[in-house]
Amino acid sequence: MSEKILLGHGSGGRLMHRLVRETIAPVFEMRELSDSALLEVQCDGTLALTTDSYVVSPLFFPGGNIGDLAVCGTVNDLAVMGARPLYLTSGFILEEGLPLEVFQSVVASMARAARNAGVRIVAGDTKVVDRGKCDGIFINTAGVGCVAPGVRLGADRIHPGDRILVSGPLGTHGIAVMAERNGLSFQPAIESDTAPLNGLVEAMLSVSNSGIRIMRDPTRGGLVTTLKEIAEESGRRFEIRETQLPILPGVRGACELLGLDPLHVANEGVLAAIVSPEDSDNVLAAMKEHPLGKSSALIGEVKAEDDQKVVLRTPLGATRMLDMLTGDQLPRIC
Repeated sequence: MSEKILLGHGSGGRLMHRLVRETIAPVFEMRELSDSALLEVQCDGTLALTTDSYVVSPLFFPGGNIGDLAVCGTVNDLAVMGARPLYLTSGFILEEGLPLEVFQSVVASMARAARNAGVRIVAGDTKVVDRGKCDGIFINTAGVGCVAPGVRLGADRIHPGDRILVSGPLGTHGIAVMAERNGLSFQPAIESDTAPLNGLVEAMLSVSNSGIRIMRDPTRGGLVTTLKEIAEESGRRFEIRETQLPILPGVRGACELLGLDPLHVANEGVLAAIVSPEDSDNVLAAMKEHPLGKSSALIGEVKAEDDQKVVLRTPLGATRMLDMLTGDQLPRIC
């Protein structure tokens, strides 16, 4: 096989079949990576479906690469819906001239991430575009999961007094990608938090089913964008406390140096949850016991006002309004 991706690898002929048969299917533990799959889904509740595309630049960054990012991102989109992820598909758009070893490394990382998350990659597709038409690799994924009976999450369930929780440090993924993209280094090193959150979600749901109102993973746009979206959906005001926000010193320092707001910087292994006041302590304790939730924190609460605002309370007791950015501080981070 050629040491680089050729246009013929996307032609549907022998080169493409060899790429699938020798590079993709064995790693994903499949006899063949087909365009579609027959699934034996046993779900007593509701099926969940999601899809996403990944165009991160650079392909490799501290703590991960586009492959495990694609798997974890799709798993997490299902998990925060309250679903148990089951199956994934993967579509590759490859650039002519891409070194084969780079593609092999990405596929291997996807397989590892899928095993860690307990999901199977069951179908996919491969296309090749001309040199210069794609930054090496773009990946599209879709995921299927099952929401157990009795699990119902939604902004319509949010009430004044509910607590706002996050499961880990904010902004690490976006800063890790930005630093790698621009040749910057920080001490201590900042790594992406890319990780599958379904195990953490299962731990949370095991101690509180009805008390968890809604969950989201704050990716593009960071925590502020996520909370603002939920505030607009629910019609409520959210107040978060600056002193309670879990932000690593390195991330805070990098943001200050670069003029970025860590509350608008993406994560890929953190979730935000709104939980009833009666269940918040138990849920927070369950989060802290999980390896991905050791830095979980109670950061704020839902207020009685119905103005759909997100408010930050400073250490001095003052408040300032938080809103979505018009654009993106850091494009191409997922």
